[in-house]
Amino acid sequence: MRQSIELSTERREELVDITSQVAALVAESGIENGVVLLYAQGATAALMIQENWDQSVQTDVINFLHGLIPQGVWLHDNQDGNGDAHLKSGLVGPSESIPLIDGKLGLSRWQNIFFCEFDGPRADRRVICTILKDRDR
Repeated sequence: MRQSIELSTERREELVDITSQVAALVAESGIENGVVLLYAQGATAALMIQENWDQSVQTDVINFLHGLIPQGVWLHDNQDGNGDAHLKSGLVGPSESIPLIDGKLGLSRWQNIFFCEFDGPRADRRVICTILKDRDR
Protein backbone atom coordinates (compact mmCIF):
# COMPACT_ATOMS: atom_id res chain seq x y z
CA MET A 1 0.00 0.00 0.00
CA ARG A 2 1.25 3.48 -0.81
CA GLN A 3 -0.37 6.76 0.26
CA SER A 4 0.71 10.38 0.65
CA ILE A 5 0.46 12.46 3.78
CA GLU A 6 -0.17 16.08 2.85
CA LEU A 7 0.75 18.80 5.30
CA SER A 8 1.58 22.46 5.60
CA THR A 9 4.08 24.14 7.86
CA GLU A 10 3.88 27.42 9.77
CA ARG A 11 7.50 28.36 10.52
CA ARG A 12 10.82 28.38 8.68
CA GLU A 13 12.13 25.59 10.90
CA GLU A 14 9.87 23.23 12.80
CA LEU A 15 9.21 19.61 13.63
CA VAL A 16 5.65 18.50 12.83
CA ASP A 17 4.38 15.33 14.50
CA ILE A 18 2.87 13.05 11.83
CA THR A 19 2.58 9.91 13.96
CA SER A 20 -1.23 9.91 14.04
CA GLN A 21 -1.46 10.27 10.24
CA VAL A 22 0.95 7.34 9.75
CA ALA A 23 -0.94 5.22 12.31
CA ALA A 24 -4.20 5.96 10.47
CA LEU A 25 -2.69 4.73 7.20
CA VAL A 26 -1.46 1.58 8.95
CA ALA A 27 -4.98 0.91 10.27
CA GLU A 28 -6.46 1.56 6.82
CA SER A 29 -4.02 -0.88 5.22
CA GLY A 30 -5.16 -3.82 7.33
CA ILE A 31 -1.58 -5.11 7.34
CA GLU A 32 -0.60 -6.67 10.67
CA ASN A 33 3.13 -7.29 10.32
CA GLY A 34 5.70 -5.76 8.01
CA VAL A 35 7.45 -2.44 7.64
CA VAL A 36 6.38 1.16 7.17
CA LEU A 37 8.65 3.16 4.87
CA LEU A 38 8.40 6.94 5.01
CA TYR A 39 9.97 9.40 2.58
CA ALA A 40 9.82 13.21 2.75
CA GLN A 41 9.62 14.79 -0.68
CA GLY A 42 11.52 18.05 -1.01
CA ALA A 43 15.19 18.99 -0.87
CA THR A 44 14.75 21.09 2.27
CA ALA A 45 12.70 18.66 4.38
CA ALA A 46 13.52 15.54 6.37
CA LEU A 47 12.08 12.93 8.73
CA MET A 48 13.12 12.11 12.28
CA ILE A 49 12.00 9.77 15.02
CA GLN A 50 12.24 11.63 18.29
CA GLU A 51 10.66 12.10 21.70
CA ASN A 52 7.30 13.84 21.79
CA TRP A 53 6.59 13.91 25.51
CA ASP A 54 8.56 17.11 26.08
CA GLN A 55 8.41 19.92 23.49
CA SER A 56 11.86 21.09 24.64
CA VAL A 57 13.46 18.13 22.81
CA GLN A 58 12.06 19.34 19.49
CA THR A 59 13.17 22.90 20.26
CA ASP A 60 16.62 21.58 21.18
CA VAL A 61 16.86 19.75 17.82
CA ILE A 62 16.03 22.96 15.92
CA ASN A 63 18.43 25.03 18.03
CA PHE A 64 21.24 22.48 17.68
CA LEU A 65 20.91 22.35 13.90
CA HIS A 66 20.65 26.13 13.72
CA GLY A 67 23.92 26.43 15.68
CA LEU A 68 25.64 23.71 13.69
CA ILE A 69 24.46 25.00 10.29
CA PRO A 70 23.70 28.74 10.48
CA GLN A 71 21.68 30.61 7.91
CA GLY A 72 23.22 33.04 5.41
CA VAL A 73 26.81 31.81 5.06
CA TRP A 74 26.60 29.18 2.29
CA LEU A 75 27.36 29.48 -1.43
CA HIS A 76 23.83 28.33 -2.31
CA ASP A 77 22.42 31.32 -0.43
CA ASN A 78 23.33 33.41 -3.50
CA GLN A 79 20.60 31.56 -5.44
CA ASP A 80 17.67 31.46 -3.04
CA GLY A 81 18.86 32.01 0.53
CA ASN A 82 18.24 28.49 1.81
CA GLY A 83 21.64 26.83 1.73
CA ASP A 84 21.32 25.93 5.41
CA ALA A 85 18.00 24.18 4.78
CA HIS A 86 19.56 21.92 2.16
CA LEU A 87 22.42 21.00 4.48
CA LYS A 88 20.10 20.31 7.43
CA SER A 89 17.78 18.11 5.39
CA GLY A 90 20.75 16.18 4.03
CA LEU A 91 22.19 15.68 7.49
CA VAL A 92 18.92 14.50 9.07
CA GLY A 93 17.83 12.52 6.00
CA PRO A 94 14.60 12.11 4.02
CA SER A 95 13.46 8.68 5.19
CA GLU A 96 12.60 6.43 8.12
CA SER A 97 11.61 2.79 8.34
CA ILE A 98 9.48 1.50 11.20
CA PRO A 99 8.54 -2.10 11.96
CA LEU A 100 4.85 -2.91 11.88
CA ILE A 101 4.04 -5.34 14.70
CA ASP A 102 0.55 -6.76 15.25
CA GLY A 103 -1.03 -3.84 13.40
CA LYS A 104 0.83 -1.16 15.38
CA LEU A 105 3.85 1.01 14.68
CA GLY A 106 6.88 -0.49 16.41
CA LEU A 107 7.76 2.74 18.18
CA SER A 108 8.63 2.90 21.86
CA ARG A 109 6.44 4.77 24.32
CA TRP A 110 8.41 8.00 23.90
CA GLN A 111 9.03 7.90 20.13
CA ASN A 112 7.01 9.78 17.54
CA ILE A 113 7.55 10.52 13.85
CA PHE A 114 8.36 14.09 12.87
CA PHE A 115 8.38 15.87 9.55
CA CYS A 116 11.29 18.32 9.71
CA GLU A 117 10.73 21.63 7.95
CA PHE A 118 13.89 23.61 7.29
CA ASP A 119 12.64 26.09 4.63
CA GLY A 120 9.11 27.07 5.57
CA PRO A 121 6.50 28.03 5.89
CA ARG A 122 5.18 25.84 3.09
CA ALA A 123 1.58 25.21 2.09
CA ASP A 124 2.24 21.94 0.27
CA ARG A 125 4.54 19.37 1.82
CA ARG A 126 4.27 15.62 1.23
CA VAL A 127 5.44 12.42 2.90
CA ILE A 128 5.14 9.18 0.94
CA CYS A 129 4.11 6.25 3.15
CA THR A 130 4.66 2.72 1.82
CA ILE A 131 3.46 -0.20 3.91
CA LEU A 132 4.89 -3.61 3.06
CA LYS A 133 3.50 -6.85 4.43
CA ASP A 134 5.79 -9.56 5.78
CA ARG A 135 5.92 -12.58 3.52
CA ASP A 136 3.51 -15.26 4.68
CA ARG A 137 5.25 -18.37 5.90
